[in-house]
Amino acid sequence: MTHIPPPVEELRLLDTELRQLDSRRAQLLARRAWLVTALQQPVRPIASAPVGPPRPEATAPGVQNVLLLLGGILLTVAAMVFTLVSWGHLGIVGRSLVLGAVTLAVLGAPVALLRRGLRSTAESVAGLGLALTALDAFALHEVAFRAADSTTYVATCATALAALWTAYGTAFGGLRLPRPAGLLIAQLPLPLWVVAAGGGPYAVTAGVLLTAAADAAVALRAVSVRPVAVVCAFGAGGYGVLAAGLLCLDASGPGAAARAAALLFLAAVIALAAARFTPRPGLATGTALAGALCAVAGVGGVLRVSVPGEWVVPACLACGIALLPAARGTEPVRRGLTLASVVVQAGAVLSAAPAVGVTLLGPTAWLGRVWAGAPQDARTAATVDAFWPPHSATAPLVLAAVAAVLVLRGAQWRPHALALAWGAVIVFPTALELPYSMGLSVLGIAVVALLGLGTRPAIGLALATSVSLGLLSLAAENATLAVLASLTAVFAVAARRGRLTPVSAAASLGYATALACAVGASAGWRPEQIALLVLAIPVAAALIAPRIDDSATTVAVETTGAVAGLVAVGLAVFDPPLLALVLSLCAVIAAGTAVRPDRRPVGYAAAALFALAAWVRLASWGVTVPEAYTLPVTVPALLVGALRRRRAPETSSWTAYGPGLAATLLPSLAAAWGGTGWTRPLLLGTAALLLTLLGGRHRIQAPLVLGGSVLVLDGVRELSPYLVQMADALPRWVPPALAGLLLLAVGATYEQRLRDVRRVREVLGRMN
Repeated sequence: MTHIPPPVEELRLLDTELRQLDSRRAQLLARRAWLVTALQQPVRPIASAPVGPPRPEATAPGVQNVLLLLGGILLTVAAMVFTLVSWGHLGIVGRSLVLGAVTLAVLGAPVALLRRGLRSTAESVAGLGLALTALDAFALHEVAFRAADSTTYVATCATALAALWTAYGTAFGGLRLPRPAGLLIAQLPLPLWVVAAGGGPYAVTAGVLLTAAADAAVALRAVSVRPVAVVCAFGAGGYGVLAAGLLCLDASGPGAAARAAALLFLAAVIALAAARFTPRPGLATGTALAGALCAVAGVGGVLRVSVPGEWVVPACLACGIALLPAARGTEPVRRGLTLASVVVQAGAVLSAAPAVGVTLLGPTAWLGRVWAGAPQDARTAATVDAFWPPHSATAPLVLAAVAAVLVLRGAQWRPHALALAWGAVIVFPTALELPYSMGLSVLGIAVVALLGLGTRPAIGLALATSVSLGLLSLAAENATLAVLASLTAVFAVAARRGRLTPVSAAASLGYATALACAVGASAGWRPEQIALLVLAIPVAAALIAPRIDDSATTVAVETTGAVAGLVAVGLAVFDPPLLALVLSLCAVIAAGTAVRPDRRPVGYAAAALFALAAWVRLASWGVTVPEAYTLPVTVPALLVGALRRRRAPETSSWTAYGPGLAATLLPSLAAAWGGTGWTRPLLLGTAALLLTLLGGRHRIQAPLVLGGSVLVLDGVRELSPYLVQMADALPRWVPPALAGLLLLAVGATYEQRLRDVRRVREVLGRMN
């Protein structure tokens, strides 16, 4: 029968269908409009990729420049060969006419080429003409000035060529090569004239620096040759500064050092003047930085031969600090001077770093010389197996001065200033060779002061200082006891007052552990006896930890207590009876900690420690029966597994009972297979049979599988002698025949065996 809906429902269905039809109609109309628009546009055929000659890899101007360059080079080489090799085939008149005519023709050719718009060709020909002028100068020397001084002649020729090339480039402004070439050759005249006049290395260096000054002036004014002028200025200036620095290092007296310093000051003036007028901020900053460093280097060169070696670095540091208030001029120049001051201060700090490193790390040598005797002074104590860096007596002054500058620069530099001030304080006794006891006192005061600041960097520095102080105190027995006791108390007070409590509390317990070892050694106790005294630290940590509100501090205290327990175990490791006692006491401490609700997992560690203590005790008694070691582990493990399954029935039997059963069954099975008696196999087989029955009765996998497997292997072990005898008694053909029959039987019943295996797996899977 046809179902007719009520009118209201039918009306709703009709409205829904009409809305869907309207939506579909709108979509179709939009598609139709797009198709009409696409058909009205002209159809453009898809152009295929043009097939023609490959795209050229070089442009026409590039090819032209390469050809012109090669042509100019070849013509220059030909002219040189003509001048040097074929010169003797012509008389003096012929020589002059040929070179003069060729040079004039080549130098005049660019005029016509420029008029025709052949700029590249004109540049190439002009370069050839410049090379010919140099060859003319050589030819003139060979013809008319062979007896003249070579240096003077080269200086004269360099001056003339520089002027000629510059004038030639100025006259023909369309050529770009002559003026840069003239600037390059202009680097030679002044140094060569100085050499020709008999000037020494100082005068030659001054000539090079003045040439660099001229290059800088050209770079600032002549835009057309600015790149070449900048390169020349940096090249000549760098060479001059390097030569002046070497002269400064070689100076053996104040006079020579002053002359070298004057050269460095000249370089500094040139660099600062160039920085003042340089339009580029980055270049101005770098130039000002180089100039300021040259000035400081000049002062350092004079001081190196004038004052003791210890005061050279402080004097240079003073000059570097003086650059800060002297920073004037434009912003890039001020930035460059400030950077120069920073560089000088950083260098001064680096020069003091070796002294700080020796002071901090040198006392580690006392670990191999404990209580060998107090040294005379702090420097001797710090340099047992090291050497004191030369000229480091003023290291505290250097570090303190830089720290003061950082403090004045702003609050963001205060942590760095604190680190430098700390370095100045700890190196102070070593640098001044104060008495040993005074050096310990200074380090102790530094620890207290840093802890009083309470900041994270200060606490870190205090911890590093305390480690160095503790190592330094190992030289004398009384000093060791006093320092370790003081550090324990100081860090305990710091932890009490909230000075980075986790670190302070852990440090206090760590120094308390060291103090316990020192007290025991001072009393003449053996290491295993000292271990009992060290156990007081884990006990204290276990008692203090529950009273701490901060979780991080609690973890730090407990971790330090655990480490102290490991130290006690390590001390007692060579005395098994006492080691067992120490392990038992550690287990008691762990069990007491596990009483707290948030530390329940520590109970596993307590059980492991108890078992380990029992094993050590049994080993000390000479017990070799494996069950004596495994049963103390198996019984608690099975009890814990039973409790867990009672609280969480979904727990797997392998998780609950597997580890405990395997801990005893497997070692006992191995002992049974390796032994010769019958008692252990009998007892093991009985226990395995009971486990198998219990597993089958309660449908539990772990006892059933483990017990059955051990029972089978134990039975095989008992039958193995008879099987061996049977195998010896059988003929040689019987084992292969039996193997063949077995394979035939398995193959014939393969499907049935698979069904049996699946059935066994399903049965075991239904077990817990």
